[in-house]
Amino acid sequence: MAEELVVQTERVDDVPLVLAEQERMGMPRLIDQHFPQHGNWRGLGPGRTTSGWLAHIVSQANHRLNHVQPWAASLLTTLTTCLGEPVRELDFADDRLAQLLTAFSDDQRWAQFEAALNGHILRVYDLQTERVRVDSTTASGYWQITDEGLFQFGHSKDHRPGQPQLKVMLAVLDPLGMPVVTQVVGGQCSDDPLYIPAIRQVHDSLGRAGLLYVGDSKLPAHETRACLQAQGDFYLAPLSKVQLPEESLQVYLAPVWQGEQELQAVSRLGADGEPHLIAEGFEREESMGVEWNGQRVSWIERRLIIRSQAQVKAQQAGLQQRLTVAQAELEALNVHKRGKKIYTELAPVQEKVETILHRHQVTGLLLVQYDQRPTITSPKGSPKPVVWVQVTRDKAAIQQVIDRLGWRVYVTNQSRDPLSFEQAVLAYREEYVVEHSLGRLKGKPLSLSPMYLQDDKRATGLVRLLSLGVRLLTLLEFRVRRQLAKEEATLAGVYAGNPARATARPSAELLLEAFQPVTLTVVSIGQQVHRHLTPLSDVQHRILALLDLPVAAYTRLAASPSNSP
Repeated sequence: MAEELVVQTERVDDVPLVLAEQERMGMPRLIDQHFPQHGNWRGLGPGRTTSGWLAHIVSQANHRLNHVQPWAASLLTTLTTCLGEPVRELDFADDRLAQLLTAFSDDQRWAQFEAALNGHILRVYDLQTERVRVDSTTASGYWQITDEGLFQFGHSKDHRPGQPQLKVMLAVLDPLGMPVVTQVVGGQCSDDPLYIPAIRQVHDSLGRAGLLYVGDSKLPAHETRACLQAQGDFYLAPLSKVQLPEESLQVYLAPVWQGEQELQAVSRLGADGEPHLIAEGFEREESMGVEWNGQRVSWIERRLIIRSQAQVKAQQAGLQQRLTVAQAELEALNVHKRGKKIYTELAPVQEKVETILHRHQVTGLLLVQYDQRPTITSPKGSPKPVVWVQVTRDKAAIQQVIDRLGWRVYVTNQSRDPLSFEQAVLAYREEYVVEHSLGRLKGKPLSLSPMYLQDDKRATGLVRLLSLGVRLLTLLEFRVRRQLAKEEATLAGVYAGNPARATARPSAELLLEAFQPVTLTVVSIGQQVHRHLTPLSDVQHRILALLDLPVAAYTRLAASPSNSP
């Protein structure tokens, strides 16, 4: 009797790489340690279940729970080999994944796990950092709002004010962008009071003070600045117009207009390798005193008055556009045609002019004169006096406004020795680091938005799980870029359709995409099993070498099990 031939194919792709990197991060072991199994838990442990699930999310760009089990069923040989334990498709059933999310929503356990994970990563990856960047984002969805629930209406950073949302506060290491603290709060919460809890958690998690916290204009609330000063940390952030009114800014700038204040230039190397002026400014010192935790906290604050060249250019272009549009609308008042209002009295046309000037924010910049001219209002009508508008630009007033464009005030309590004027400007200019991490959290491959969960605890757990994905992608990227810099080399072959294009700073997404497709074929003839793995390409070998991962992470998949006679 002929023995049955069975052929199974598994799309391996980047899964072994992702699982191996998670093992190096210590993530599966630490999850098992801080989120112990329930007594009725059977099969694959929480740590390796989470590791496999995160591999699915990163590989498939899909966080939906009910999509994981079919994916695992199609990769049982790969998952069993890479995870080192027998894997069943039921290990990734959606109810089991939901239990994990509920466990991750426990604030105390998560904080302890996050601290242990941070310590392991800093040690294993030899990370040195002196700066932490803090920022928040929102995730909107079609959720049911409850009085005390997580999903609420609030200021939407997704520009979807009509949808309920939750808010995520992220603290990341600079310059990696790797999250060290992830907090999930209700969507109605304002940003200002979220900074102190996040900063304290970073302080406890990393176990050290003396870090520089960089954030946007919501960070330098008086209480936040006092908290950082009291615990021995530093801050760098711009002041908003509420914190520093326009009148106060003009006081700082008065010596500039009088020619008494010298400006310090700040340059940065451009793509052409030449230095380009990006900002100029000066600094002042102010004495600060704030009541914090029942005591008076006092310190000297540096205030950096900075004019950004890019901001000046953008604001000047916007000003010119508003002037052009406003002038056109004012001159259109003189056009008389059917269906268009004709002004025969001065007061109504003056009111209309003021409305146009105010709407385009050009009051005082356009000079308007009025006179009366006779005109024919209809073919058979007699001439009537109408109010005529003449518009000219006040060049002196416009230039005065242009001179005041682009100025902002940054504050810091760090001395000039570790943070000079130029270093402070350049440090804030790298705010994209945390924005990139937030973008990864919400976009592909982690795809927080849209979220399909309705339960508050599970939604919190999912955000925290995806923050592990941001860590994973950040570390993959960091290791490759650091090794390329060490070798003074570049990596080619990661850009689809352009194999000759090389880069010294490949993204994690490009690195993972380079492993598509890798296929494992399992052929069974009776009790004999044979495996074949798609040979790895040169660029795949190169990426594994840059990551310091053994090729065996893939080649062991092709090792056939012992064949029975």
